[in-house]
Amino acid sequence: MRLQELDTSRRFRAEVLTSRRITPARSPVEVRELELAVPSGMPGCDAGQSVGVLAPGDPELSQAEHLRLYTVADMPQTIDSDRVKLKLCVRRCDYVDRYSGERYQGRASHYLCDRHVGDAVVLTGPYGDIFRLPDDPQADLILIAAGTGIAPYRAFIRRIDDDHPDFQGTIHLIHGGRSRLDLLYQNEVLDDLSQYTTRDRFRATTAVAERPHWSENIDWDAALEPQAEPLRQALLAPHTYVYLAGLEPIRDEIDRVLGKTFGSIETWARRKAELIAGGRWHELLY
Repeated sequence: MRLQELDTSRRFRAEVLTSRRITPARSPVEVRELELAVPSGMPGCDAGQSVGVLAPGDPELSQAEHLRLYTVADMPQTIDSDRVKLKLCVRRCDYVDRYSGERYQGRASHYLCDRHVGDAVVLTGPYGDIFRLPDDPQADLILIAAGTGIAPYRAFIRRIDDDHPDFQGTIHLIHGGRSRLDLLYQNEVLDDLSQYTTRDRFRATTAVAERPHWSENIDWDAALEPQAEPLRQALLAPHTYVYLAGLEPIRDEIDRVLGKTFGSIETWARRKAELIAGGRWHELLY
């Protein structure tokens, strides 16, 4: 999804209801969950979709506004006849200029993380495809995410739980973060995904960096190799659907690990192509 191609003409004024940090204070990664009140006239958002946030632009670049997309982190909830509540999951980001080596703040992420209760935020959208539950109530789901990529799965799992009581398939959530402190919705601050781990048909696998204080590279191999054969069998089954969410590099990392699981990159590429052709592979990458 290319930002410059998005239609941002329909805009909606949202109000910040709450803003809280959902990574522990001792974690070097700050992720916040914002609850926003949006007008009920804004088109509904569903799991897997994103809203556009229009932050103030960079005056040095003669930029009036700065657009970034954030996936919906929970199912929308009605507040009253005029407003709906949306939740966004936002990581405060910095980036280093590859030529000068200077560090710059991410304009949209810092803007959102610095909002206070009562502040206004301009939204546009929603954008993207909905994470659709397969028609087969016995289908098995593999949900793979890194970092804030888990946000749409939180909404997806809750929608399944609330709206599809007849769903009997398994849900295997595979979530990666630099350290266990950074595993969103599964840490000491906010652990609401844990309510699902007691269910027979829900399973969670976590992957973290081998040396979290030295590297941000998630050790997917260590997390997935012990279950390589069950994972391979699941990916070969005719009723398995796979969802992948996070920053684009996660695609190559998961392809590399699953290439090992299937014995070669070529063998995995053929199987992945079959999943895509059958509508059983879905990506939400940014």
